[in-house]
Amino acid sequence: MTELPSQTATKLGLVIDLDICVGCHACAVNCKEWNAGGHMAPLTDLNPYGKAQDGVWFNRVHTYEAVPETGTGIAQTIHFPRSCLHCEDAACVTVCPTGASFKRDEDGIVLVDESLCIGCKLCSWACAYGAREFDSDAGVMKKCTLCIDRIYNENLEEVDRVPACVSTCPVSARHFGDLGDPNSDVSLLVKDRGGYDLLPELGYKPTNKYLPPRPRARSAAALESGPSIEALSISDQPLLQWVDKFLSR
Repeated sequence: MTELPSQTATKLGLVIDLDICVGCHACAVNCKEWNAGGHMAPLTDLNPYGKAQDGVWFNRVHTYEAVPETGTGIAQTIHFPRSCLHCEDAACVTVCPTGASFKRDEDGIVLVDESLCIGCKLCSWACAYGAREFDSDAGVMKKCTLCIDRIYNENLEEVDRVPACVSTCPVSARHFGDLGDPNSDVSLLVKDRGGYDLLPELGYKPTNKYLPPRPRARSAAALESGPSIEALSISDQPLLQWVDKFLSR
């Protein structure tokens, strides 16, 4: 089985702000676009418009309704991006029988060496976060690389040396940096906002962190006293009727 490094020089990873993520999927689409020709290329898509789609996506966005446990406040729609968390104690690495799955000493990024991968899927079964992707066309496992072909690419401007998902987020909900440095921008952001690990009780020590959504200021009572649907109707408002007609052309 593959061994993990006792420590890494840095801990590169992502910090994702669930408070401002709008679920636009721009991160997933740009991740797919960049990595279709990047380090783990190609990213297979088989029968994408049929009933049995099969494809490789390193970043996926899920949407949930969060209801306050206290019974106060209002329910919130939370968009939850999910990808490899580059865990410090990565079970996907330690179960790999060939050494194909490994964690880099220099930056803590977890990668797959396709030349050694036999497609046994043990890493997929070991990953508690569902972050491993099996390429049924190539017969190997693939995963997020934190875009190592971008972040170390000296041909790019320094501002562009970030993962594709970070570069494309329209609301800056994604941040990239060294989470092993307590004084880095991402570490300070996690400290300031109470960032947390996903499923910390499992003990895998994920590098990536999530920033919790802030409670909404408006209460349920305020919503009930707000304007009704009837009051928002445009049927009896000539100006809004004209705008609606103009925009509907």
